[in-house]
Amino acid sequence: MFRLAHISDVHLGPLPAVTLLELFSKRITGFVNWHRNRRRHLFANTLDIVLEDLERRDPDHLAITGDLVNLATPLEIAAVKLWLPEVGTPENVSIVPGNHDAYVRGAYDKSTRAWYPYMRGDAAPAEWREDMHVFPYLRVRGPVALIGCSTAVATPPFAASGYFGPRQARETVNLLRAAGEAGLFRVVMIHHPPIHGATSLHKRMIGIRRFAATISTGGAELVLHGHTHLDTIHWLPGQEKPVPVVGIASASQGPGGHKPPAGYNIFDISGAPGRWNVMRERFALTPDGLALSLAETTRF
Repeated sequence: MFRLAHISDVHLGPLPAVTLLELFSKRITGFVNWHRNRRRHLFANTLDIVLEDLERRDPDHLAITGDLVNLATPLEIAAVKLWLPEVGTPENVSIVPGNHDAYVRGAYDKSTRAWYPYMRGDAAPAEWREDMHVFPYLRVRGPVALIGCSTAVATPPFAASGYFGPRQARETVNLLRAAGEAGLFRVVMIHHPPIHGATSLHKRMIGIRRFAATISTGGAELVLHGHTHLDTIHWLPGQEKPVPVVGIASASQGPGGHKPPAGYNIFDISGAPGRWNVMRERFALTPDGLALSLAETTRF
């Protein structure tokens, strides 16, 4: 059995000091939003509680589906680079970026370069290069193939959309097919939900139909995403049966907000091609914000 854990939307805090020059961009809207709304409910100690509880479940691997920072300032990106080794090694943790990790022009390259060891495919160069495509990437861990995709792009103020383009779709299909032929359980990680109506228009993923075609053509067993800060299960057409598309609340969301409190998913994967068994357990923060408890069990 292989145990895969899933968290998302870390939004590592606290928000560092931001210069006037850094605020002279889309960051001004995020800065205001943080102080008006997110600061009240996104707590660093909540993330610590989540990770401590998760460690007790002893997962074989951890998937983090984006939004590790808030405004993608250099200080935030550097803080995440220091934080990731506390969570796990690049061998045991895989990440994909979210829209906050590409918040302004140039931030995507900076965050990808800083966190590259955690999103480097097994066959990719050892060092990040400016001219290469990091995504999609393929990592094989035990019977599981982790395919990391990116929808992270810089957007105008008041927009948080993502993009899944033709090149990435073609390469993802190839990775999925190869993993399927190797008899692996295929998990696709992406930040934006690839589901129509899962979020508002200004936060949607552009290329949803393209992604759905990628899954039905290449084949997959599970899709993990973040972005909405909601605990959800949707479905996409697969080659043999529908593919579960699973979202999770922000790993830093404290109790009392209008979004669900922090949590994580655990997927226990066993079986073989054509007869995979997946048990999903979702753990959520208790109302007092001091611990997590089992909130939902689903078998796929």
